[in-house]
Amino acid sequence: MTRTPHAQHLAYLIREACLQRGWGPSRLARAVGRAEGSGPDRLQRQYARKWMTGERTPDYWWPYVARVLELDPDARGIPQPPTPTPAHADTVASVIQLGRSDLEVDRRKFLTASSGYALAALGLPDPDSITRRVTSTPAAAVRVGRGEVTAIKIMAKSLGDSASELGGGHARHLAVRYLTEDVAPWLNGTYTEATGKELFAAASQLTHLAGWMAQDEGDTPELQGLAQGYYAHAYRLADEAGDPELAATALRGLAVQCLDLGCHAEAVQLSEACVAYGRGIDNPRAVAYYNATLANAAAQDNDRRLASRYLSLAETAIARPPAGSVDSWAAHYSPGRWAHEASMVHNRLGDLTAADEHLRLALDIHGLDRRRTRAIVTADLAGVLLRQGNTDGALSTWSDFLDCAEGIRSIKVRAAAQDMCVRLRRYLSLPKAADLRVRAAALA
Repeated sequence: MTRTPHAQHLAYLIREACLQRGWGPSRLARAVGRAEGSGPDRLQRQYARKWMTGERTPDYWWPYVARVLELDPDARGIPQPPTPTPAHADTVASVIQLGRSDLEVDRRKFLTASSGYALAALGLPDPDSITRRVTSTPAAAVRVGRGEVTAIKIMAKSLGDSASELGGGHARHLAVRYLTEDVAPWLNGTYTEATGKELFAAASQLTHLAGWMAQDEGDTPELQGLAQGYYAHAYRLADEAGDPELAATALRGLAVQCLDLGCHAEAVQLSEACVAYGRGIDNPRAVAYYNATLANAAAQDNDRRLASRYLSLAETAIARPPAGSVDSWAAHYSPGRWAHEASMVHNRLGDLTAADEHLRLALDIHGLDRRRTRAIVTADLAGVLLRQGNTDGALSTWSDFLDCAEGIRSIKVRAAAQDMCVRLRRYLSLPKAADLRVRAAALA
């Protein structure tokens, strides 16, 4: 079906209004049916989905759509949206447009991060995306095989290793440029359905990495909006590829970002969806990863019972021998990383002794192989020691943190340095504290 500019403009307006409210097609269909007076069951979800993708225009229904979404009833007369926008109907076109907007630094195209967008991402995957591309690709398109899939995985791992060591602000645009210039022609190429699933899964890994790097680079609205968009597209690509581990891990990214934004209830919902995706995965580290995420979200939402339950499930899973492929997207979740996350849950629940024990477990017993991670864990340990009244231990540990953090471009490391500066104001009579505060201020 040909999509006219008129239909695409209406679809753009409907999508953006739904994203702001956290609505999916089902919610929109029910609301429009009620507004029209025929009840919430009059419209099927597919009708609303086609309005959102531009496959159908809501001619009769437009006044009611405009009413429930608070849109201008006369907006149908505008021929085009004011700026190019992602085609949410097609995951590939949408993620490529997101990456190009990122590289162009055109902030008019950016959506700021919101809890509504994060929840709406759950309803976005297009189940026929790969099949449609396999059957309708132009004859002149580049032929894609497993070699291209392997190349994406290798590049994602190389860039991910670098970012884990030096922070998300290091080489982020290399990841995005690789996505838009090298991977894009492959996604639009010719391939079998089996190769298409592997290709979408590999592209999901790269897209997730771009999201993580943007989130870790800074806390500006543009960067956080980009991160959320990349996470949502990583989820879509993974779901369309039929890869539950990648899909769950992308949802985890959205959940963690909601925690950073202070949207605790939404983080719990996304974490629950993440755990649900991971139930059928035979990979103890992945299971621990997702359960610990839900425990963390519940702790920040002040739900002690839920936090304790899922922390226990995560501990049981991480104690099991590793299983599955070494290429597993969750394979990096080591016992040391679990110990760090468990310490933060205990810290939020007020158990400083357990928090201290788990942080030392992460640092001294399991070890941490990435300098960025080690810096963050060291800063967390200093904060716990200070709360326990061990000022000398905190100052010594903060000194270790500053030594480790030099040269890392990460918002989490900068935030730890800023927190350190604030807390050290109470101890400026101590020469060591004054010196550390000067060093931390330079890092922050």
